[in-house]
Parts: sequence; structure tokens; C-alpha cells
Amino acid sequence: MSNERRPAQGDESEEPTLYGRLRRLVSNEPATREDIIGLLQEGRWNALLDPDELAMLQGVLEVADTQVCDVMVPRSQMVVLERDAPGQEILHAIVESGHSRYPVIGEDRDEVVGMLLAKDLLRYFVETPGQDFDLRHFIRPAIIIPETKRLNTLLKEFRISRNHLAIAVDEYGATAGLLTIEDVLEEIVGEIGDEYDAQEAEPIQQLGGRRFQVRALTRIEDFNEYFHAAISDEDYDTVGGLLMHELGRLPRRGETLACHGFRFKVVQADRRRLHMLEVVPEAATPG
Repeated sequence: MSNERRPAQGDESEEPTLYGRLRRLVSNEPATREDIIGLLQEGRWNALLDPDELAMLQGVLEVADTQVCDVMVPRSQMVVLERDAPGQEILHAIVESGHSRYPVIGEDRDEVVGMLLAKDLLRYFVETPGQDFDLRHFIRPAIIIPETKRLNTLLKEFRISRNHLAIAVDEYGATAGLLTIEDVLEEIVGEIGDEYDAQEAEPIQQLGGRRFQVRALTRIEDFNEYFHAAISDEDYDTVGGLLMHELGRLPRRGETLACHGFRFKVVQADRRRLHMLEVVPEAATPG
């Protein structure tokens, strides 16, 4: 018989969790998760951990208390594909949005019939050009989760199932939004950039002809000075704020708006904010 000692329940020799190890570091007294987060926010930790490490530790602790509904892409902002849409229309939607996975719907957004991976569709058009297209042949099962699910539980399910996107539903079974594995990870490590994210550049750049690339964070006064315009900045400070004010919501990538003598098109955006716009002056003359 082995003489190896098995740790009893609550035994201090048992391998502690991250939460337990942090408790031992900061205090010998019992502490809540909120207590530890408060301690991490104290200035004395700045000498031991850099800001990114502190933010990540805080994200790890907070993710267990965060629900899907707190960070999901809302139903109204979901980019979806219609099951009966023609192939060219679906390709156009994929190119415009730049995503890799899409919910496929039937009659409306509450009828999510499955998921489409862009790589499946692109491979088909490359390998079988000119053939009849039926989206039903490429639909994969959709992962449906309650909007109240905790992010730490969802992350574990993503890892086990190797799925990267889930559809969130409310208590009545209606579609509430969607969440990707990237959304969950960003709650821990911060914003994850990709080739579609805005790059550091001059706030306003001419693309050719009367087309200009404008960062959404460009201040209205700088925009006015460049284009000799007179847009009021009383209700918003930036060009992105102007679009959100005019539409009453966060615009999606690909949306256009004509106002104040300009045509604005959203070319880079995520579920939280606008990044880059294409601007065509219709009346103003740039300087």
C-alpha cells in the first residue's frame, strides 16, 4: 500500500488556484475576489508589476463574474447571412465585413439555422467556379448559449469544443447577440488587433480624387480646418461621435451616411467603437 499522503479537503498542501495563491500573497485573512481586485489597484503594486500585468490579473479575476450579455455583440449589430441569399450577395457581405464566421438565419434573426465559415465558402468558389450554389450545403451547427452564462465557463467550453463563436439567447429563446472567443480573451488581455484594425497614421489622408481616409477619433475642429467646413462640435468632439449622433447608434462596418456636405463610410470598426472612415466631400473643398 502506498504511504503517499493525500491532502484532505481544505488542506493547505493542496495545489492552490490562482485565486488562492493571490489570497496568500496579499493577506493571511480570508478575502473576497473584490478585495483582491481592490488590492491590485493600489499603487504599491506598481513597483512589482507593470500596468499590462496588473490589467491582465484583474481581467482574470473579473471574468468569472462577467456574463455573456455584458460583452456580447448585440442582436442589432450582428452581421448575419440569409439562408436563401444568392452566392454573390453572400460573398459581398463577407468581403464588406471581414469576419471569418457568420450566423446563418432563416426567416429572421431569431431563427439561427447554423453557422458559416468563410473559408468553406471561398474554397468552394475557387475549386468549383460557375457551379450552382446552395448555402445549405455549407451550414455547420450553431452553438446556442444563455446570455447569462459566465465568461470563464464559456471559455472552457470554447477550448473543449474548438468552437470560436456562440449565439446567445434570452430567457424566452430569442436571439440576444453573439460572442466569439476573441471577445472573451479581450476581457482578460485587452483589445486584440488584427489586419482590419486601424493603424497609427495621419488623422486625415487623401486616397485619390475626392476620397479621404479619416480616423474616427479626429477632432471636429481639426476636420473643419482641413476641409474648410463648419460642423458644430457642441454635441460631439470627434468625427466618429458625429456619425453616432446622426444615426443614434454605433454604425457598422460598410454603413454610409451623407450629412453636412460629406459622404461618410465606415471602413474599420468593431463592436465597441469606430476606427476608420472614408470621407468624400460633396460641397467642401479640402485644404
